Amino acid sequence: MIKLHDLYFKPFIPEAEVDSIVQNLVNEIANDLGEEIPVFVGILNGSFMFVSDFVKKYPKPCEVTFIKLASYEGLKSSEDIQRLIGITQDLTDRTVVILEDIIDSGKTLAEVYRIFKNEKVKALKIATLFFKPDAYKKDFKLHYIGKEIPNKFIIGYGLDYDGLGRDLPEIYQLKTTQHMTNIVLFGPPGAGKGTQANFLKTKYDLVHISTGDVFRFNIKNETALGMLAKSFMDKGELVPDEVTIDMLNAEVEKNADASGFIFDGFPRTNAQAEALASLMDSKDSQINAMIALEVDDEILVQRLLERGKTSGRSDDADENIIRNRIKEYYNKTAILKDFYSKQNKYFGVDGVGSIEEITIRLSKVIDSL
Repeated sequence: MIKLHDLYFKPFIPEAEVDSIVQNLVNEIANDLGEEIPVFVGILNGSFMFVSDFVKKYPKPCEVTFIKLASYEGLKSSEDIQRLIGITQDLTDRTVVILEDIIDSGKTLAEVYRIFKNEKVKALKIATLFFKPDAYKKDFKLHYIGKEIPNKFIIGYGLDYDGLGRDLPEIYQLKTTQHMTNIVLFGPPGAGKGTQANFLKTKYDLVHISTGDVFRFNIKNETALGMLAKSFMDKGELVPDEVTIDMLNAEVEKNADASGFIFDGFPRTNAQAEALASLMDSKDSQINAMIALEVDDEILVQRLLERGKTSGRSDDADENIIRNRIKEYYNKTAILKDFYSKQNKYFGVDGVGSIEEITIRLSKVIDSL
């Protein structure tokens, strides 16, 4: 992740892939033009790095020139296109290949066609390193496309955000969710996880997503996902991870403007953790930490037995059941501890003490993220 001015950008296309895209364009255009000597025209400022690498790779004689058009203000393509530097050589009966770094709305391309309409060229061909089909609003033919990409702002390899980022050899994509903190909260039965989640969601303006609550809501309200999940449960089968992820995705979508999320009860396996990482990545976000409340087993047993006197839950009244629940928790958590530790995202927090003391310990971890 990098920060330019006030915005964050995440890695998108690595340098080696960019180089491969350029080489593929070179091969395609060289094969298409044969022995003809083309005039390659770069559109400044963004295409300078692309044009340089392209002509160095081009295997046959060619000519190179540039025009400069102004069309961007910050993150948006402006309506006004100004021709700042124009063609100075005679291009009559020459094959001209425009080398663009990126084509999105096509406004710049419309001006390029207008300019070369008066140059009496033999042929005008358009080659673009990147193309955003979802943003394209013109009917001009694009003869050579390096890579189609989503309609999100990118920087690097000549492309900039208010002057910065052109020098980067790889491509970065705008992180649209700029300031979000997402936590996987774990704790054995009796650790006080639910109590702490309520404090933390209020203190940090986070949305608490309890997998159990989400399941119960969807089943009770007979949503499509709820009925699908129930069909597996009724057969005594585990609900597939894809169904659970779809439910969580719906909850995240409902709270798209949230400052972050506390995930409670999910993930339980490496596959689920990877699925959750993919879900958050699709939202331009990530899991920042797995925080686990750590409490001695004997303290947990006593807490749950005490709770069982008033909770009415049978699994809080039987010591053997309690110990099995605690054992099951550690079996599941051990796997995820390794998963998040490898990413330096695992944090163990002492769960013994008053509610306020534990909240302070948890807050120190969150504040450090």
